[in-house]
Amino acid sequence: MIAPDRVAFTLFGLDVMWYGLLIGFGFLLATLISYKRAPKHGIEPDFILDLIIWMIPSAIIGARAYYVIFSWDEFSGNLMKIFDVRGGGLAVHGGLILCFFVGYFVCRHYKQSYIATADLAAVVIPLAQAIGRWGNFFNEEAHGGPTDLPWAQIIDGVGYHPTFLYESIWCFLVFLFLLWFDNHRRSFNGQIISLYMMLYSVERFFVEGLRTDSLMIGPLRQAQVISLCIIAAGLVLYFVMKKKQEEKIDKENI
Repeated sequence: MIAPDRVAFTLFGLDVMWYGLLIGFGFLLATLISYKRAPKHGIEPDFILDLIIWMIPSAIIGARAYYVIFSWDEFSGNLMKIFDVRGGGLAVHGGLILCFFVGYFVCRHYKQSYIATADLAAVVIPLAQAIGRWGNFFNEEAHGGPTDLPWAQIIDGVGYHPTFLYESIWCFLVFLFLLWFDNHRRSFNGQIISLYMMLYSVERFFVEGLRTDSLMIGPLRQAQVISLCIIAAGLVLYFVMKKKQEEKIDKENI
């Protein structure tokens, strides 16, 4: 696979990057699906439109801040470079963390259930990730080490593991699974977000080991460290929310 020009088109003299277009399309599709499915989770559909107004800047700011913090040497000599996000340099974990933090206060303000909103969002987040990861392909970044596999990403004549592709496929499968599970098997609030936390983090832990541009915490790959933390948090949340549901059922049956 050889990436074409990372510039999709030029509008009024400004280059519009595939990276931004794909992220934007992922957000749009996730919003439309969530809007349609909101009543299933007891959420007002119009709340999704209010929520996304906060989520878009939160995702970008969080993802960029996270990347900058763990790549400070790249920006310390030129602070204005921090604001140049068009060429890449966004960390998914940072965007997710800030979105869920800001989302809590947005839900409280609009008097919507935070955990129900998290479940609703967790279905479509992997879809947006699956689409957005292709931005790494166009930017020729976030790839793995050299390989001669038939599906290798070719950069300057050298084949590399297309880790963006591995994650994109996995995230799309997670989306399909969570969509099905939410429609047919969900039995308590918090179940979907817990499953997303675990399923995505398992994949990210292993794929991160292939990448050559990992952000580091000392000698450790930070994405692997945080993935393990999120898996643990997802397990705890799953069983805590399951126990609450069981206790609620027991009380109703007394």
